[in-house]
Amino acid sequence: MQTSTHPREPLQTPRAAGAAGIVFALLLAAAIVLIRLGIPQGAAAVAAQPPDPARRSAVQAALALVPFAGIFFLWFIGAVRSHIGDAEDRFMATVFLGSGLLFTAMMFGGAAAAAAVLATAHPAGTSPSRPAWDFGQHLAYTLMIGYAMRMAAVFTCSASVIGHRLGIMPRPLTVLGLLVTLVLLFVSPNVPWSELVFPAWSLLLGLHIIVAGFRRSTAAPAA
Repeated sequence: MQTSTHPREPLQTPRAAGAAGIVFALLLAAAIVLIRLGIPQGAAAVAAQPPDPARRSAVQAALALVPFAGIFFLWFIGAVRSHIGDAEDRFMATVFLGSGLLFTAMMFGGAAAAAAVLATAHPAGTSPSRPAWDFGQHLAYTLMIGYAMRMAAVFTCSASVIGHRLGIMPRPLTVLGLLVTLVLLFVSPNVPWSELVFPAWSLLLGLHIIVAGFRRSTAAPAA
């Protein structure tokens, strides 16, 4: 008995995946702002006392956003790879994917360290411990700024190089990506708030993917 087999059609990338970069950028920017406000760094951290209720609420709100930012970032990676298509270079694609996954892991690690600050430095009903507060604060910023943003720099650089080689990314966006890479590598560890350039670039790239996908969908029926 002969059974007919039909080739499976490849799965189509959901159009909503292009919006993942926008949602990720907004969530990450909000989390960075809340953590910066709730856990000072540098000279402000020396003068600051362990977190009061208002600053603890800001950090807790940031920690609630981080898991969703990570989820949407994974969708964003998929949307970028779908936008690149089958022509992607294996070497750069591996660097792109690996740096994105490492960034997500480091972001979660930094969020866990910030949660540890709240749990150990200021437990309910006890006086805050300054050594535990300082250690948790330093650990959170080391993971988020020292490591996660370096992986974000590699992610941005590889995406920009791929987009330039294949001609699928506008030249201004490519140049902006390379500038963001330099900022994340050399400026963000020493200049507070400069890490916001990464969600800003992700927002622009997400908008570009949505616009490019809309143009392809409108051009297909005409062809």
